[in-house]
Amino acid sequence: MSRTALRICPLCEATCGLTLTIEGTRVTGARGDRDDVFSKGFICPKGASFGAVDGDPDRLRTPLVRRDGELHEATWEEAFDAVAAGIRGVVERYGADSVGVVLGNPNVHTVAGGLYPPVLLAGLGTHSVFTASTVDQMPKHVSSGLLYGDANAIPVPDLDRTDHLLLLGANPLESNGSLCTAPDFPGKLKALKVRGGTLTVVDPRRTRTAKLADRHLAIRPGTDALLLAAMVYTLFEEGLVDTGELTPHLQGLDELREAVRDFTPEAVADACDVDASSTRTLARELAAAPTAAVYGRIGSCTVPHGTLASWLVDVLNILTGNLDRPGGALFPQAATDRTPRPAGPSHGFALGRWHSRVGKHPEAKGELPLSALAEEIDTATAEGEPIRALIAIAANPVLSAPDGDRLDKALDSLDFMVSVDPYLNETSHHAHVVLPPPPPSQSPHYDFALTTLAVRNQVRYNRPAVPLEPGRMAESEIFARLILAATGMHGADPAAVDDMVVGQTLGKAVKTPYSPVHGRDPRELAALLTGESGPERRLDLMLRLGPYGDGFGVRQDGLSLEKLLARPHGIDLGPLESRLPQPLKTASGKVELLPRPIADDLPRLRAALRRKADGLVLIGRRHLRSNNSWMHNVPSLTGGTNRCTLHIHPEDAERLGVLDGSAVRLRGAGGEVVTEAELTDVVRPGVVSLPHGWGHNRPGTRLNHAAQDPGVNVNQLLDGSLLDPLSGNAVLNGVPVEVIAKP
Repeated sequence: MSRTALRICPLCEATCGLTLTIEGTRVTGARGDRDDVFSKGFICPKGASFGAVDGDPDRLRTPLVRRDGELHEATWEEAFDAVAAGIRGVVERYGADSVGVVLGNPNVHTVAGGLYPPVLLAGLGTHSVFTASTVDQMPKHVSSGLLYGDANAIPVPDLDRTDHLLLLGANPLESNGSLCTAPDFPGKLKALKVRGGTLTVVDPRRTRTAKLADRHLAIRPGTDALLLAAMVYTLFEEGLVDTGELTPHLQGLDELREAVRDFTPEAVADACDVDASSTRTLARELAAAPTAAVYGRIGSCTVPHGTLASWLVDVLNILTGNLDRPGGALFPQAATDRTPRPAGPSHGFALGRWHSRVGKHPEAKGELPLSALAEEIDTATAEGEPIRALIAIAANPVLSAPDGDRLDKALDSLDFMVSVDPYLNETSHHAHVVLPPPPPSQSPHYDFALTTLAVRNQVRYNRPAVPLEPGRMAESEIFARLILAATGMHGADPAAVDDMVVGQTLGKAVKTPYSPVHGRDPRELAALLTGESGPERRLDLMLRLGPYGDGFGVRQDGLSLEKLLARPHGIDLGPLESRLPQPLKTASGKVELLPRPIADDLPRLRAALRRKADGLVLIGRRHLRSNNSWMHNVPSLTGGTNRCTLHIHPEDAERLGVLDGSAVRLRGAGGEVVTEAELTDVVRPGVVSLPHGWGHNRPGTRLNHAAQDPGVNVNQLLDGSLLDPLSGNAVLNGVPVEVIAKP
């Protein structure tokens, strides 16, 4: 007999509500949940394929432990015994920093991935932390940290109310949005146009989003910061700056005007390949719109000046008075945010508190560049030990980081590696122990990170749609046991991890004057928590202490887990609202418009004005039926247009003797790949495009469908030396390459 169950989709950042059809314990269908308070029935091909993703036969079902060089199925007890011996042995011999931790993108899509990695990192005390952020959005975190004092205070465009939207390096019709959680992003853009608004897209490709736009500027890759700086210059030069109600919250306006004086529209025109009149028009229209928002994403982050571009996006929103106002860019308020602190000066944001051992790269937000992982493993120096053990959680850096061949070899040299991953993929097959989490249908779901980026405040939670399969272990228990094994407490009750976090959180809350539980007994409060598991008790705690919470009885109409469970389609908490100055954590208590690290990096941007474009440059691309390297093993999400081909403009193809469908050799600083050419004028001349996340042809993996059409690893063209210096983010777009017709 079939039944239905509700589930929030974990396959991209849109977090759409699904209604699953279940036969026994198998998910046989998925459709949009029309009653979901946030997505209202929207679904994309990934969500529709939830059952195929969930039931992929290549998903691992039992732990694997390496014996005599080979991975073999093992019991959970054997697996965690091996983890404890492997990790603790390295820590005791070489110190905590000799253990590296790599966190992948899927961690933000699970309850356990949101709750437990911070506990693991705190327990280990290692500085060798790497995440997918430094091949993606770290420039935005750094610019937000410098502007607002909080690396996670990221304003999002108010898509439902804005009159004018300027998108740079973003293709939400394919990505469904990123650092901007918005179900039916395409529908919101169409609604903007229906109500008479304006959509402008700046992108080297004529993407599906660009085709929808009122204006598309095919900028030269990597020059977004120059264009934005020229727009800022224009606002000052033409007297269009109007900070409105933001004015008392700003610091450094005059210094900012002086800092951009060299970036005239004429000065940047050649570098950007955007004429000065177009740049001025962009600035004037932005200033003239009743409300407007500027939004930049991965194409403006993964470039040499990614942090400057991210900073300038917010600067434009500020100078036009559109930051923190309806219709502009606002700071979301998630239900599990910490209790809002009173406005006022705080500790601020610091960069470079430590550096990587080999390349001396500064940390950002507690992380080192993922591009530096291989050298931190395979290079000996006089300063400290190399990484000798690695914990990889939902991470596949062999494909996602530059120079996968080097990292592939480096991973083989480790004393010990443990991977928490449902697949034996290009990275996890190196592990000494693989701990497979259950499929999404057998896990609860709450979006801790993505609700902090949502275009509407709301809260939703799902318990598992299907009972945990015999022999599997809940992801939360896997994490708890991993924490205990890695921190010298192997064999303790895994519930102790959640109990410890609850105790620490309540202990701090009762001592915080602005907390709703100030002065109360933390043990009494802990006894009031509800939930069927440790993670649910922690969720109840976060909801009750959060901005909408009941404060453990202080606010009778406030949130709790019990109230959330009674509303299976979620609870709408209303549109985004103005929040300044409360979110600011800078030392001044104001928005610091020209932080010192930004000012110190501007000479590098000025030097880019004189740089001549020469030869072909490479950019990536995204497809609606894909999300990094996750989904190429699902037949319904591959094939058709979702293929690993090189987009090349017909003019460049003719000059190089490249024919449509022919094999071409693509060569970069890190190596070369051979792929199929696809002639198309959606890319501008001088630009070629290859999607990321492919290259499923390495031995030792168990991805049967992906291996049938493996594609090539675009990041193998990079040697890892090109980084945005402020954030450590890899430069993945606008990199020079050579295309050679293959005879």
